[in-house]
Amino acid sequence: MTQNKPDLRGLSMLILDDDVRVLRAAERALEDFGATVYVATQAQEAVELLSRKRIHIVVASLNLADERFIGIVKDYKSNYADSFFYILTEQEYESIEPSLESVKMVVDDYIPKPLAPERFARMVETSTGRPGTGSTSLAVIEPLVAKTKPYFVFRSPAMRRALAGISVIATSGQNVLISGETGTGKELVARAVHVLSPRADGPFVPVNCGAIPESLIEGELFGHEKGAFTGAYATRKGKFEMANNGTLFLDEIGDMPLLLQMRLLRVLEEGNVFRVGGENPVRISVRVIAATRVDLEKAVRDGLFREDLYYRLNVLRINLPPLRDRVEDIPLLAVHFLDRAFAEMGRVPPYPSLSSETIYLLEGFPWKGNVRELRNIMTRVATLLPPDTKRIFPFHMQPHLGDVGELQRFPVPDRGAGGIVLRQGISLDEAEEVLINEALNQTRGNRTKAAKLLGISLRTLRRKLNKT
Repeated sequence: MTQNKPDLRGLSMLILDDDVRVLRAAERALEDFGATVYVATQAQEAVELLSRKRIHIVVASLNLADERFIGIVKDYKSNYADSFFYILTEQEYESIEPSLESVKMVVDDYIPKPLAPERFARMVETSTGRPGTGSTSLAVIEPLVAKTKPYFVFRSPAMRRALAGISVIATSGQNVLISGETGTGKELVARAVHVLSPRADGPFVPVNCGAIPESLIEGELFGHEKGAFTGAYATRKGKFEMANNGTLFLDEIGDMPLLLQMRLLRVLEEGNVFRVGGENPVRISVRVIAATRVDLEKAVRDGLFREDLYYRLNVLRINLPPLRDRVEDIPLLAVHFLDRAFAEMGRVPPYPSLSSETIYLLEGFPWKGNVRELRNIMTRVATLLPPDTKRIFPFHMQPHLGDVGELQRFPVPDRGAGGIVLRQGISLDEAEEVLINEALNQTRGNRTKAAKLLGISLRTLRRKLNKT
């Protein structure tokens, strides 16, 4: 489905920049979206326009937005509360810091130069609450989300597909295998399946198979009898018995030793547990949910995982997508984790909000640690944020995202009237990055559409992004 182009009809904009060529290109593009656009190359010229025209959106280059201009914009915004002020910066956000004090109470966001017209227009649509933008609220309203909200926050199609059958899976009583990268929330899914199941009143017992030494995991799972080995001074129940009439969650099942896999298979088939050193079976009623970050089918082929156990566990399957494939959820999750961190700190609402450019920055980060990494970073930001901050901008966020080179953002192309202009002497790799960046800009970060636009597969695009 082709996305409609931005609709800025009825909005007037003032752009202040000293690059006439880029200024005119932005003017033409934004007027094509229906906006009335005024341009200025000097601050005094922009001030005169503000005195004569009703301007909804003011965009000013950082190097031209002096103290006097900032003061005038502040007064203008106090008279017109529905107006917005954006600062155009160089791509490195560190250059913002010297002017931070003078603009932090006025600016609505920081936009990297040169202005990407369509992306900026989408931002304006959202900021002004234009009808049909579909992004003016982060409210979670879908029935599936409401049912699982204590555990999940999402609105992406990828997560809807992954969790579409969770209610049926939960009530079935069958074993479940949850797969996904580290940090995607496999234990949360397991807990949700347990809570939605008839066993909800029973215990939920998690075990990380990769965190327990091989010499101890047998006793941890099955328990031991008194005197079974040196130091066994009393009989001890294992995790299976602790989870009786409930759910046992075996995380990282792929790390379980082969010999123990055979014992686990027997327990699943017979419903009995033999404690270490014990001769009498202990009858149990346990639902097993297993999770893995590795490809168990490959592990079976490589002889590292029993095929019969794999089929016993893989009765029902839930595959969780990585965060990079559910970009729509990143703003929701970021706000959720921020608010939770502020609440835990005892901070009084309303909490600081994320600017649109900050959200764009977060959406472009690779998130190799997935949701867990996002949660940790947002907690760190909330903890270290200056107490008088009202809005979180990219320069608040960027120090916590590591090296800027990790970001899936590339040098913004120099746009001429006829399209993209590549500087003389640019390398092939650099040119490729420029084209990928432009495709992502045009598709608002949608990788599937960007790959189609570039005429390459989604897998190839991901590989090229991960290479940077």
